[in-house]
Amino acid sequence: MGFTADWLALREPADHAARDAGLLQRAAQAAGPEPVVLDLGCGTGSTVRALAPHLPDGARWRLVDNDADLLDQAAAGPGDHAQVYCCDLAELDKLPLDGVTLVTASALLDLMPVSWVYMLASRLTVPFYAALSYDGQMGWTPDDPQDAAVTQAFNRHQLGDKGLGPALGPRSVETSAQVFTQAGFDVAQADSPWVLGPDQARLQAMLTQGIADAAAEAGATDAADWGARRAAMTAATTCRIGHGDIFARPRRSETEGTHAHD
Repeated sequence: MGFTADWLALREPADHAARDAGLLQRAAQAAGPEPVVLDLGCGTGSTVRALAPHLPDGARWRLVDNDADLLDQAAAGPGDHAQVYCCDLAELDKLPLDGVTLVTASALLDLMPVSWVYMLASRLTVPFYAALSYDGQMGWTPDDPQDAAVTQAFNRHQLGDKGLGPALGPRSVETSAQVFTQAGFDVAQADSPWVLGPDQARLQAMLTQGIADAAAEAGATDAADWGARRAAMTAATTCRIGHGDIFARPRRSETEGTHAHD
């Protein structure tokens, strides 16, 4: 699957439908009357497109990614209200936090090690909204005898090193919520599952191929056959891929839009 522009565009409608509306609204309110939003791993700007309609006119964006081409696409929406930063998320001390009122991330925490989440939580003094982290739960209707085994293998694969150390994978939502709570934040959680029907057969096909490939790498010997069966059934299949959202707000913050510090 990867993080190509085509994959990100294909998944965006499912992402937008899955986001928990209550936490999205709380994040928008917490950004304050003059929002400055720092989006980590912004991709093509899906978080911008999801959150911007709920923010006041003139909201400013600081978009961070390590792919310059994706950054250019992300910045096209906010235009003059966006600044782009092509940098490695491992370098948290270089994040442009000064003046930020909200930090966001989407489909990111499950790729990160717990040490990264601890470092991020220790640096933030403003609300943090992280959506669409994979939670390890997958299911299909109709089912297949190999669904459970493939899911288990895929989840093992998700715990592998994605470049910064062993990833949190399916433990990302619960673990990140605990980390931010320990760091002095009030944390709210909500489920945000993809529910993909036959009308999203192309997304299902790409998704199941990626799951099968990862599961095979993790030792599921029947994963390729499972993927082929699933691909042939997408026109009559509904699948549910579990994700979770968190909204973390510093307990010491008494007003909306408290600014961050470097």
